[in-house]
Amino acid sequence: MQNEYPHVQLSRRGRLTLIVLISAFGLVAAEGILSRLHADKMLVHAAEMRDTVPVKIIIPQAGAASEKLRLPCNVTPWYQADIFSRVNGYLKDWYTDIGAHVKAGQLLAVVETPDLDDQIQRAEANLATQKAKLQLAVVTAQRWEKLLATDSVSRQETEEKQADEKAQQAEVNAQEAELRRLKVLQSFNHIVAPFDGVITDRNTDIGMLISNGSNTSIPPLFKVADERRLRVYVEVPQNYADRINTSTPATISLPDRPGKEYTAKVISTSEAIHVASRTLTVELELANPGETIMPGAYGDVAFTLPSPKSVVRIPGSALLFRKGGLKVATVGPDNRVVLKSITVARDLGKIIEVSSGIEPTDKIIDSPSDSITDGDHVQISSGFTK
Repeated sequence: MQNEYPHVQLSRRGRLTLIVLISAFGLVAAEGILSRLHADKMLVHAAEMRDTVPVKIIIPQAGAASEKLRLPCNVTPWYQADIFSRVNGYLKDWYTDIGAHVKAGQLLAVVETPDLDDQIQRAEANLATQKAKLQLAVVTAQRWEKLLATDSVSRQETEEKQADEKAQQAEVNAQEAELRRLKVLQSFNHIVAPFDGVITDRNTDIGMLISNGSNTSIPPLFKVADERRLRVYVEVPQNYADRINTSTPATISLPDRPGKEYTAKVISTSEAIHVASRTLTVELELANPGETIMPGAYGDVAFTLPSPKSVVRIPGSALLFRKGGLKVATVGPDNRVVLKSITVARDLGKIIEVSSGIEPTDKIIDSPSDSITDGDHVQISSGFTK
């Protein structure tokens, strides 16, 4: 016996209903899957955001084309001489006091030299005696030459008389030289100015005992300074030594003349760094018309120096003080932190000039956290700051 099942035929409306139900079920399933995927993605993004630090970026700025270097300086006369006596004696008189303008060769003082005068008198007497001896030797030698012609004396005795004449002549020459030396020395009792200038110091008075020569225990009788031009000396730190030359512009200011600047010219340097101070001595020339600037003054020299091309400027807030030295934190292409060691050329306070370690295109983090390290993920906040 064969079982027969009835053949069920769905109407057109039934088929449409079934399709709608199946589609609805598929949409619900797809929405659930998409929601789950979106939720997973948001969780990953949230986790990443928890590890991302927002930072503010600074772009390094190029240094100025030139910079001012201001250093303390000492102003000295163009020429300066301590005047000592070349003879011993007593000061007879002086003719110029401090502040007096003198000419080269002008008489400053006269020294009485009784001991030297006595030596000259003795030398003159000795010379007169020696000349008398020479005259006797000449006459004796001539007489013996005549006697030798008649064989009345031996040739040896004649030559001895001739040699004695030469010896007496040599002694006369020596006495004359000694007398000339003493008279030249006597002329030094007139103390004169060595050059045009101003008497800046007087350490003597009438009747004072004068000793010849100069040493630390004897003060100079006078000091003379040529103030028409001035020499200015300044010690330049080693970092700037190679940027100073005779064409470097310089101005000088003095505390007693506020608001005024004087143009000076670099004329030479020591061409060597002093080991004790690690500085280069620079000499400048300063015109002093009217001699209004007084030597011995203290002032400041302002040099206009070309800035090194490699120098860039960043704020001091970007610095990191680490065990290996100064560093800055930069942001790489993948928003990862890269720490870079730097060399500071000059500290200007809020601004730091850096000579090496960073490039003008680097993105530097301003005010980085002390705990920031290489590889940290950061997020740049609202553009760059210059």
